[in-house]
Amino acid sequence: MKKILKLLIGTNNKGKFKEIKDLLPKYIKTHSISEFKLKSPKEDGLTFEENSLIKSKYFSKKTQLLCLADDSGFEIDFLNKMPGIYSARWGGKKGNFSMAIKRVYRELSMKDKNWKQKKISARFICVLSICNLDKKIALVKGKVEGYISNEPKGKNGFGYDPIFIPKNKKKTFGEMRSIEKYKIDHRSVAFKKIRKFL
Repeated sequence: MKKILKLLIGTNNKGKFKEIKDLLPKYIKTHSISEFKLKSPKEDGLTFEENSLIKSKYFSKKTQLLCLADDSGFEIDFLNKMPGIYSARWGGKKGNFSMAIKRVYRELSMKDKNWKQKKISARFICVLSICNLDKKIALVKGKVEGYISNEPKGKNGFGYDPIFIPKNKKKTFGEMRSIEKYKIDHRSVAFKKIRKFL
C-alpha cells in the first residue's frame, strides 16, 4: 500500500481533531471537515463500529479525500454500559459535557445513592475507521479501563475526561497533561493498531 500523505479527519469536535492530529505521523497533511463546511451525517448505527464507518464513508464521498473518522464513547458498567454510543448526545444539542457529567452522576445516584462508596468501573472506547469513498480500508478498536471519580477534576482534555480515572492511576484524564494521557488513552490504543494502514 502506498503511504497516505493526505487525510481528512472526519470530526466536528475540536478536542478530538487536535488529539487525532497530534497522534498522526507528521508527514501526513490533515484536512478538517470545517474547511469543506460539512455537517456530520446522521449517526444511526447501533455500535461504535457502524457509526465510525458511517462518518468516514460519508465525509470521504463528499470530499473525494481519504477519511479517518472516530466514533468513541464512555461506558459505565453500573449503568448497563450507558451512555455508550450516546455519549455525545448526553450533552444535549450543544454537546455540553458538564451537562453530560451531571447526568452521569444523577443516573448513578438514582440507581444507588451510596455509589460513591463503591468502585464504579467504566471505560472509554474508540473505534477508528479509514475509508476511501465507499471502500473500507481499516477499522480498529481501542479501549482503556478505569473508574468513575466522585467529582469532576481537572480542566484538561474534553468530554468525560474530568470524571474518568484510568486503572492504576490516581488522576483523572482531566488532570493529566495531554502527553501523559496520549500514552494510555483509548485513542492511542486504537492508533497503534491503525498505524500499519498509514
